[in-house]
Amino acid sequence: MRIDWLGHACFLITSSSGLRIITDPYEPNIGYSPINESADIVTVSHDHFDHNAVKEVKGNPDVVKKSATVKGINFKAVETFHDEARGSKRGRNTVFVFEVDGVKICHMGDLGHIPSQEQLREIGEVNILLIPVGGFYTIDARQASEIVSLLKPNIVIPMHYKTEKIDFPISGVEEFLKGKEDVERLPYLEIDKDKLPAPVKVVVLKNER
Repeated sequence: MRIDWLGHACFLITSSSGLRIITDPYEPNIGYSPINESADIVTVSHDHFDHNAVKEVKGNPDVVKKSATVKGINFKAVETFHDEARGSKRGRNTVFVFEVDGVKICHMGDLGHIPSQEQLREIGEVNILLIPVGGFYTIDARQASEIVSLLKPNIVIPMHYKTEKIDFPISGVEEFLKGKEDVERLPYLEIDKDKLPAPVKVVVLKNER
């Protein structure tokens, strides 16, 4: 399996058989390059323009917004909130948990709070955690680190943080990386279930588009 970071909360996940999943596609006016990728499946955590731009994805993909089994992939939708006030400020958010090539992936969308014990149980065991760290609209670096300590994934990939391409009032990734011992920066991640590292390795993917 390969994971490419297209920008913001958008990843391209490609299985060993060539199945392509894109998460939370964005409108290109946020600053990142147009997606210009095809996919078989697109997941959408919530209907904000920087996460639901399905029309930007080529290939007439199936769109997943709730629990569903699509093209042999079982997507579990865990209902959460976009803020710490049970959605009264920014609405609801869906955390997706799904398995590709035997590896359990959790994409947290625009999670805005520490999940409850019930939500953590729903999420369950996680091998790769895609988690927002930039704060303001989502959880911040401190909250993200707390969630990592609760879920103990093998690999954490931060997302939804400030870069030179986006002018949202969010923090950069370095705040999240403070104190983390096992950090690697890669252009993309290739992994299989037999080579997962011991928890917890942080992988910062580069956006080179």
